[in-house]
Amino acid sequence: MPRETLKNHQLKAVPKFDDADVDALVDECPLCFGAGMEVVPGKGARICSCRRLKSQTGVFEKVRLPRRYDGFHFNNYEAVTNSQKDAFKRAQVLTHEYPAVERGLLISGSVGVGKTHLAVSILKGLTERGFSCLFYEFGSLLKEIQDSYNPSTQSSELGVLSPVLNAEILVLDELGASKPTDWVRDTMAHVINTRYNDKKLTIFTTNYLDERRNEREEILEDRIGTRLRSRLYEMCKTVVITGDDYRKRFDKTPRT
Repeated sequence: MPRETLKNHQLKAVPKFDDADVDALVDECPLCFGAGMEVVPGKGARICSCRRLKSQTGVFEKVRLPRRYDGFHFNNYEAVTNSQKDAFKRAQVLTHEYPAVERGLLISGSVGVGKTHLAVSILKGLTERGFSCLFYEFGSLLKEIQDSYNPSTQSSELGVLSPVLNAEILVLDELGASKPTDWVRDTMAHVINTRYNDKKLTIFTTNYLDERRNEREEILEDRIGTRLRSRLYEMCKTVVITGDDYRKRFDKTPRT
């Protein structure tokens, strides 16, 4: 691209890039022309946004956030119900006050009320502050552990679990979603008890509540067991979110 064109081009926003795109942006950035510093009128020089993008790209890859959640952050969380507003406030306080907090959050509620959005927002906020964070959907974690038992794979159970046990902040999404076999409960107990003993901050999300709304409904204790539910009371503050399933807005099918 001609240099004059670059000078006349204003970089309004930086979208999602892969590593090759980021490298190209740094080389041809219209703000710094690859120097890594941009001059702000009246304020002096600062690190260019293209360099911050490249740095954050690698950081968030290590966090293991799915691409689906790229756009999730506090600034676009829609808090409609009082419980959503309360959960939003608690999540922001935790993000701002960490590490001066002793307990994580157990965010529970029905599908589509924003549990994962808040958990991811916490993780992004703490990652941006420089803390070591990790995201795992619980079913995916179990699958990776099971796959590690296959001798043809290059992974081991220790290799899979080590980052989960040692991450400074862990989000474990969809707790209780997997069928509660003895192996599943043993795995949950190992993760939860290790992080409890090491005083590692953990944020859980779950679709299961603590009280039955009807006699056929399962509660969290049914899915993870009485001992682990008791341990979570000490590890986390329980936040229950109510509201409509926001995903329904994507259904444009005409109603008859």
